[in-house]
Amino acid sequence: MQVKNIGTVKALQKIRHFCAYQERNHADVKKKLYSFGLYKPEVETILAELISDDYLNEERYAIAFAGGKFRQLKWGKVKIKYALKQNGVSEYCIKKGLSAIEDSVYFTTIKKLYEAKWKTLDGTKMSKLQKVKNYLLQKGYAHSEIASIFSNEK
Repeated sequence: MQVKNIGTVKALQKIRHFCAYQERNHADVKKKLYSFGLYKPEVETILAELISDDYLNEERYAIAFAGGKFRQLKWGKVKIKYALKQNGVSEYCIKKGLSAIEDSVYFTTIKKLYEAKWKTLDGTKMSKLQKVKNYLLQKGYAHSEIASIFSNEK
C-alpha cells in the first residue's frame, strides 16, 4: 500500500511533537518520517532541522534510555549496551549513557537482586548459586560484577 506524502511542513510539525513527547533515537525518527510518505531528501532536511533545534539528541537519548532501563527494569550495563547498539546509537553516546549510572547505586541494585532471587529458590547452596548467577547474567550484569557480589557473600 502506497503511503501518501503529507508534506514537509505538516511532517515537521508532527515529528516535533513526536520528539518532544519523549527522547527518540535517529532511527525511530527516520522510520516515522518515512511512514509519512516523505522522500530521502525531505527526511534528511527535517532530521538536520530537528538536530539543530535540539529536538533530537543522541547523547541525551542514550542517557535517558540507560537510566530508564536500569531504574525500571533493573537491567545491567551489558544488556543496556547491546540494546543501545541495536538502536543504532554511537559508541561514544553509549559510554556517556552508561557512565550516567552511579556505581554505588548499580552495585546496591545487584546485591538487592541477588538477595531477592536467593530467597525465592530451593535446593542446595551450589544449585542456588548457579541459578542466581544465571539470573543476573540474563539481566545484563557482567561476570566480574557478579563475582564481586559472590565473593562478598562468602
